This record gives sequence, structure tokens and C-alpha cells, in this order.
Amino acid sequence: MLVFKPVVPGEDKEPKGNIDADLVLRAMIDFHENSFEKAIIVNSDGDFYSLVDYFYLKNKLRIVMSPYFKTCSSLLKKTAKEKLTFFNSLKEKLEYKRKSTA
Repeated sequence: MLVFKPVVPGEDKEPKGNIDADLVLRAMIDFHENSFEKAIIVNSDGDFYSLVDYFYLKNKLRIVMSPYFKTCSSLLKKTAKEKLTFFNSLKEKLEYKRKSTA
């Protein structure tokens, strides 16, 4: 499901969405409406610590996917535990491989 939110220009005139609070609110609404089996959270921002922690404790967290280990919040690393993965560990599964023409 895609949900679009209005954006406003930031100080640098680039669009700024400020969506962290919206994502957490939508996730909790969906949780209470029992709209999903398990959550997949793609983020590395510590602002999502409480959401990840809650879903983990309620057994509603499938995985947290973070782009890069070094930039992932220590709070997410702590709370997602074994359910945390990084994009670079998925390279072999996600990369395009040409089929041989032999």
C-alpha cells in the first residue's frame, strides 16, 4: 500500500516530508486494526526504536532492513536484535545476474 503525504520545501528549497511520525502512527493504526501479520520496517533511524521494540515484543516484527551498518542507529541495533539485516548482506539475493547464452 502506498500512502502519499504533502511535502513542503525545506530551507534548501528541496522537498521535505517529515514522515517519521506519520509512519509510526499508520503502523500503530494498522496494528490495532489487525491489518497485517508481521511488519517489515526499512529504516535505520533511531526515531523508530519504540515502534520496533513494541512490534518485537508483540511478535509482529518480521525484520528491520537498514541500508548500512555504520549509519544504523544503535537503538535499532539493540531492539531489533536478530531481526535486523543490512542491504549489503542481501547483495547476492538482489543483484541482477545475466543469464549465460551458452
